[in-house]
Amino acid sequence: MSATETAPATTRDPRAALEKHFGFAEFKDGQSGVVSALLSGRDALVVMPTGGGKSLCYQLPALVMDGVTLVVSPLIALMKDQVDGLARKGIAATMINSTLSPSEQQDRIRQLREGAYKLVYVAPERFRHRGFTDALKAVEIALFAVDEAHCLSQWGHDFRPDYLRLKDAVAALGQPQTAAFTATATPEVRADILEHLSLRDPFVSVSGFERPNLALNISQVAGNREKYERLEAVVREHQTGIVYCATRKKVEEVADSLATSGIRVIAYHGGMDDRDREWAQNAFLDRSKDVVVATNAFGMGIDRSDVRFVIHFETPGSIEAYYQEAGRAGRDGEPSVCELLFNYADTRTQEFFIEGNNPGFETICDVYRTLRMLADDKHEVMMPIRELTDTVGAKNQMAVGSALSHLGRAGYLERFDIPGERIRGTRLLRPEIPPEQLELDRAALEEKERRDHQKLESMIRFAYADECRQQWILDYFGEKGAAECGSCDVCNRETDKSDRRPPKDDAEFVIVQKALSGVARASRKREDGPWEGRYGKGKIVGMLAGSRAQDILSAGLDRLSTHGLLKSEGTAYVHALLKALESAGLVATQRRDNYALLTLTDHGAEIMRGDRKFRLRWPDASRMKALTGGGSGGSAKNNGGIPDLALEELAFDDSLYEKLRQTRNRLAEEAGGVPAYVIFGNQTLEFLTRLRPTTMEAGLRIRGIGEVKAERYLEPFLEVIREHQ
Repeated sequence: MSATETAPATTRDPRAALEKHFGFAEFKDGQSGVVSALLSGRDALVVMPTGGGKSLCYQLPALVMDGVTLVVSPLIALMKDQVDGLARKGIAATMINSTLSPSEQQDRIRQLREGAYKLVYVAPERFRHRGFTDALKAVEIALFAVDEAHCLSQWGHDFRPDYLRLKDAVAALGQPQTAAFTATATPEVRADILEHLSLRDPFVSVSGFERPNLALNISQVAGNREKYERLEAVVREHQTGIVYCATRKKVEEVADSLATSGIRVIAYHGGMDDRDREWAQNAFLDRSKDVVVATNAFGMGIDRSDVRFVIHFETPGSIEAYYQEAGRAGRDGEPSVCELLFNYADTRTQEFFIEGNNPGFETICDVYRTLRMLADDKHEVMMPIRELTDTVGAKNQMAVGSALSHLGRAGYLERFDIPGERIRGTRLLRPEIPPEQLELDRAALEEKERRDHQKLESMIRFAYADECRQQWILDYFGEKGAAECGSCDVCNRETDKSDRRPPKDDAEFVIVQKALSGVARASRKREDGPWEGRYGKGKIVGMLAGSRAQDILSAGLDRLSTHGLLKSEGTAYVHALLKALESAGLVATQRRDNYALLTLTDHGAEIMRGDRKFRLRWPDASRMKALTGGGSGGSAKNNGGIPDLALEELAFDDSLYEKLRQTRNRLAEEAGGVPAYVIFGNQTLEFLTRLRPTTMEAGLRIRGIGEVKAERYLEPFLEVIREHQ
C-alpha cells in the first residue's frame, strides 16, 4: 500500500465485519463479550486458550474503531505470521521491529499518521527508545493491545523485562484504551497484569482452559534410545506437528535424527539468523515441511490449524509453558495428541535455566563491580556477555545477562546498540554508587527464584500424577471439579492402573514412610524450597538395609536414625521399592557433577507426612527376599547363593554389564589368560548387574560367588558398581 492510500473503510457492525473480513457467521465462545466491551471503550484483560480466537478479539475492533490499533507482540515470527494473515484477508496491517532499517521504520510511522494502516504490530524492545514513543504521539491510537501479556509478570512463565516499559509508554501516548491478551495465566499472574498496566475498570474475561480435542499423554522414558523410539512412533502415526526441545543444540540433534529417518523436518531456534528462521517458518506454514523441531521461540500465533501433534522432547519449566505449547495442536478442533517424553534427568536443564534467570544479589553485585572496573571515561563498556561472564568469574552466562537486566530496571545502567556491531554496549548511569549501596529488592529476588522452583516442581508432579491430565491442568489454573477427559494416557490406562494400588494395610504404608524417611535424612532441603540429593541410590539402599560396609561408614550414614530401618526387608526389596517410589514421583534422581544422587520430592514429603494418598507398583516382597536371602542379617552364604528367580523385577543396565564384562576380561588376562568364565560366569555377571551389590557381604549372597572367589576377584567388580551408581 502506498503512503497516499488509506486503510479501507469497513462497516461499524461487528457481526457484519466478522463475516466480511474473517468469514465467520458467529463468534466463538467468549469472543462476543470481549469485542462488545472494547467497542464500548473499556479496558480489558482477556485470558483465552490457544485456538480460542483471542487475536480476533482485537483485530475485529481495530476495523470498526477510528484510528490505529497498536499491537505489542514479543516475537518477529509471530508478528509476520499475523500481518501476512491479515494481508490475505485484505486488511491493512504492518509491523515495526528490528528487521527494519531506521529509514524504513520512519516511513512506516509516516504512513500510520496518514491513515494507511488499521493495525501495526510492534516489538516491546522498540519502547526502549524514547524517539519511537515520541513519533507515535502523532498517530491516532484507538487501542493499545498487549499480546502474550503474561510476559509482563515476573511470576509468569515467560517474563520479558521490556514488557515493563509498556506502562510508561501507554502514559506517554495519552493513556489510550488498553487491552491485555494471554492464553495461560494463573490468578496471581492475572493480578500482576492488571497492576502493571493500570487497567481502568477493566472487562475481565477468563475463558475455560479445557481443550477437549487434545489427548495429553506422558511417556516415562528411561533414556535417549527409548525417547527417540517413542518420538519417531508418534511422528509417523500423526505426521504433522511440532517437537519442542529445551536447547538449540538438542533441536539440531533431534531434527537430524528425524531427517535421517526420512521425515520431512525443519529446525527452528533463536540461534539461526532472521532469514533462516523465516524460511523455516514458511516451510512449515506452506506445508513443504510437516514437522518442525524448535525451541519455545516457535509457535506463538502460528496459523497452521492441522497440527496433529505436539511433542515435548524434554520437560518444560512450568505448567504454563507446557500447556501453551501443547495448545498449538488441534487448533481446527480435530483430535490431536500432545506427548511429553519425561525423564527426570531432563529437569537439570530447567534447573540451569532457573539459575540463569535468578542470578541472586551477590552475582548482581559482582557484575556491577566488574562493569565499574571496566568502564571507560564515558562510563561505557563494549564487551560481549560471554567475555563479561569470564571476567566476572561466573559459571552461568545467562545469570550475567539477567543481572544486567536487573541493574537496568533498577536504573543503574542502560544497554545500547552499537552501529555495525552485533553486540550491545552497557552504559553506567550512576557510576558513583558502589556495589554495596545498590538498592535492590533482595526479598523479591529470592521470592522469584522460589516461585520458579515451585513451577518446575509442579511440572514434575504433573508428570508423575496418577489422575486425569486435563483435570490436573484445569485444577492448576483454578477450574475446580472438572470431569475426566477420557482421552489422556491416565484415563486410557485401565490395564496399567490395575498394577498400581494404594497400600493394602498399615504395614505397607509404614514401609513406604520408612523408605521416604531414609531418603529425606540422606537429602537436604534448600532454603529456596526444593530438595537436593547428597548420596547415590546404592548408598541409600545400603543405609536403609543396615549395611556396615566401609563406604556407608565413611559417609556417616550408619549414624543416621534411619540406618537399618528396612533391614528385615532385604537389599533387593529396598532397591526395587526405591525404583517404584521414583516411578511414582516420590523420590527422584538428580545429576550433579556427573553423579546420580537420590533425593526426596515435595510429593514424597507429603506422603511421608501422611498428607496425601498414593498408588504404587509394589515389588513382590517374597521374590525380593528370595533374591537376597532375606534381610541384611541373614547368613552370608544363604544356602548356596541366590536361586533362579524372576530377575526381571530388577533393572538391567547394558552399560554396567559391559563394564563388568570388561573387568572380568582384564582379571582373566591378569590371571595368566584363563577363560573368562573361570573368574565369573555370565549369569553371575547378570546377577551383579541387576542386584548391584556394593559390599562384600552383599556380593557373597550371589550365586556363583564363593568366599574364595570373593576374596580373590570381587572387590574390582564392587568398585565398578559403586562408581557406576
